[in-house]
Amino acid sequence: MSESVLQPDPRRWKALAFIGLAQLMVVLDATIVNIALPTAQADLHISDANRQWVITAYALAFGGLLLFGGRIADLWGRRRAFIVGLSGFALASALGGAAANSSMLLGARALQGVFGALLAPAALSLLAVMFSEPKERAKAFGIYGAIAGGGSAIGLTLGGLLTEYLNWRWTFYVNIPFAVIAITGAVLVIREPAQGRNGSKLDIPGVLLVTTGLVSLVYGFTRAESDGWTSGITLGLFAAAAVLLISFVLVERSVKAPLLPLRVVTNRNRAGVYLSLGSAVIGMFGLFLFLTYYLQVVLRYSPVVTGLAFLPMVAGMITGSTQIGARLMTRVAPRFLMVPGFVTASLGMLVLTQIKVDSSYPAHILPGLILMGLGMGTAFMPAMSLATYGVEPRDAGVASAMVNTSQQIGGAIGTALLNTIAASAATAYAKSHQAEAASPLFKLQVMVHSFSTAIWWSFGILLLAALIALVFINVGHPGSQTKSAVQEEDAVPVLVH
Repeated sequence: MSESVLQPDPRRWKALAFIGLAQLMVVLDATIVNIALPTAQADLHISDANRQWVITAYALAFGGLLLFGGRIADLWGRRRAFIVGLSGFALASALGGAAANSSMLLGARALQGVFGALLAPAALSLLAVMFSEPKERAKAFGIYGAIAGGGSAIGLTLGGLLTEYLNWRWTFYVNIPFAVIAITGAVLVIREPAQGRNGSKLDIPGVLLVTTGLVSLVYGFTRAESDGWTSGITLGLFAAAAVLLISFVLVERSVKAPLLPLRVVTNRNRAGVYLSLGSAVIGMFGLFLFLTYYLQVVLRYSPVVTGLAFLPMVAGMITGSTQIGARLMTRVAPRFLMVPGFVTASLGMLVLTQIKVDSSYPAHILPGLILMGLGMGTAFMPAMSLATYGVEPRDAGVASAMVNTSQQIGGAIGTALLNTIAASAATAYAKSHQAEAASPLFKLQVMVHSFSTAIWWSFGILLLAALIALVFINVGHPGSQTKSAVQEEDAVPVLVH
């Protein structure tokens, strides 16, 4: 191996700035449209039945194509995939901002999901192959983890500002300057190691099975929210997803060049990261989903103030990721950051379960948000690093895609599950408090009770994420073992009855 290959890229820190900007664009786009949706719906005359597709079209394309996008990044090269993903995302955003009708808007959202599925794994895998020295990797993933964790909250803030002071179309147009800057940086600064390519042929059966399987799974959770968990279409989608994904695993075991080499997910530490991150995202959706409604409907905050109310959580995430996670990652094992991080975040949820119709933001909301941010920032940072640490360079793209896939599936589950729990809690509360129905505050009391119940579930789910990290993740801190030792780490433990 030549000296040039062994030496780290001197421009890697500049490259991190552009990779982080691209990741921010993808993550905040999952929420920036939410606050603008009511205005866009009225402007384009989108029916109530179709408005969910503005969110769902993006989620289906993004979640369904992530593994395919990760494999394309391995095949083409991450830098090329990164540039193509940015260019396509900018184009789709321009179409969304210029949408003249609902069909054009929905098509643009789906196209954003397609190119996001290429961009997100390319960005993370570039980071994974450019930063291999433990201390530098800790700092780089500290920054990346803060962006990945805080991007959704930043999206709420930015969405409120753009909608109130410009108009909803700018929630799309804002992506264009982000993309232009990141593309320029990628062309001028980013270089990926030459040995990271995977020249194997594309696993077409695997692509078809996993894409249709993940789309069925994400859409199944979407329909569960609207049609119920026992409806025929919901059960049919879940059954189809199970059959397709099981078939995908069987195909991956037998083909010569699998789309997702099973060695990526059967490593117990990476499996622990995927499962714990997915669980944590379910819990986080309990916060974003219900606290947004609580602040706007119950406390009557404007969209801008609602977005600004989340900023302390973003600050907590940045602090937890860069000042706690990054500083301690080279000294302690990842689970000793992830477990306390998830537990701290769950304590933030516990505080937020106590919300009332007349709760004070400084006394009740702010402490919960700060704890959530500190906890998730501390946990996300080592998780993002461990998800790709020790993986073979040729698998960096699909390993990175699995991180995003676990978060995307977690988001779909969180939206459907917690909405269902909240709706059931609202119905039960209204029935048991019929004597109070004449009160002018009754509707708000029902709403707040439903939110509190769902956040209690989020509290439990975050504790589950901590338990998963404790049980599965057993690798030492970077530098305590060789890279090959990490690669040969135990497979996922199997429980025998």
